[in-house]
Amino acid sequence: MTYLVLIRHGESEWNAKSLWTGWTDVELTEKGRGQARDTGSLLKDIKFDICFISKLKRAKSTWDEIRMQIHVEEIATIEDKALNERDYGDLTGKNKWKIKEEYGEEQFQKWRRSWDIRPPNGESLKDVFDRVIPYYKIKILPELRNGKNVIVVAHGNSLRALIKYLENIPDGEIAEVEIGFSEAWVYEIDREGKIVGKEVRTAVAETP
Repeated sequence: MTYLVLIRHGESEWNAKSLWTGWTDVELTEKGRGQARDTGSLLKDIKFDICFISKLKRAKSTWDEIRMQIHVEEIATIEDKALNERDYGDLTGKNKWKIKEEYGEEQFQKWRRSWDIRPPNGESLKDVFDRVIPYYKIKILPELRNGKNVIVVAHGNSLRALIKYLENIPDGEIAEVEIGFSEAWVYEIDREGKIVGKEVRTAVAETP
């Protein structure tokens, strides 16, 4: 049995301003770094063999903070844009609550949480699923089948897509899945890649 641990990055500079971030490469806030450190302190019982992260700084910085807490110096770390956040297209950089006010609750929720509705010039969650799951099957699953403990540090939507696949969540129910900043979803996986155990570990930093 091996571990697959999925971690969303800590609070970013644009998260703090309620801006749609997507592929914009912003850093963590000090609070976000504290969240990552706190989460790392909850993972000291697992010896990781390999880490997969997105190409964006907020995921890399989260992993850096976690790695210091679990005292890992040498570990294979693979970056890939397949794990990047959802591309919000024309909404990128805009304030979420102003968009809600301008377009109304129904349209806002469709853009924010629906399965297959894209924002203008952006990606739907289904689009993210269609790039994350092939990557998981080709790159991550073989490591699990070889008995490796894997940590994935990525983003709310790329991880929601992966969780949908792992837990076989119906299209109409994925909107209810929410992953907090630096939250760790810890799965126990058998050699066939099936889930045999799950827990969510959360430690939210109140101060930097």
